Amino acid sequence: MITDKEFTLRLIRQLSQALEKLILEKPEESLMQKELDFDSLMRDIFKMSFTEVSSKTKEQLIEIVNDRQERDHKDYYEMLGNLFYFKGKTEANNDFLGKAKTFYELYLQSSGIFALPIINRISEIKKALE
Repeated sequence: MITDKEFTLRLIRQLSQALEKLILEKPEESLMQKELDFDSLMRDIFKMSFTEVSSKTKEQLIEIVNDRQERDHKDYYEMLGNLFYFKGKTEANNDFLGKAKTFYELYLQSSGIFALPIINRISEIKKALE
């Protein structure tokens, strides 16, 4: 039997992968790729709409992630980084890009892996924010 936590973590990973494909401009023909409903996905994950999630400060979002199990933090940070990077690029929103940079850095710290695409995105964001 799948628990709510397992379902949420699976949803986070699927959203992160879908966003990664969109960021890399390699969309697949799937329901999630055709129309990402960020509001319903954020409600499933955080119990609030994307507008509410995006209006929170980085610190508030980090606090929300810290309330989850530590082993899941990296998944949340990767998903938030991809989400704010994608939305920041498509909407030309520097606040979202700043959040993406923070969450990507936290993802690298919490995962302990060397992810060159993420490092490149952080560099790209730094240049865009200058």
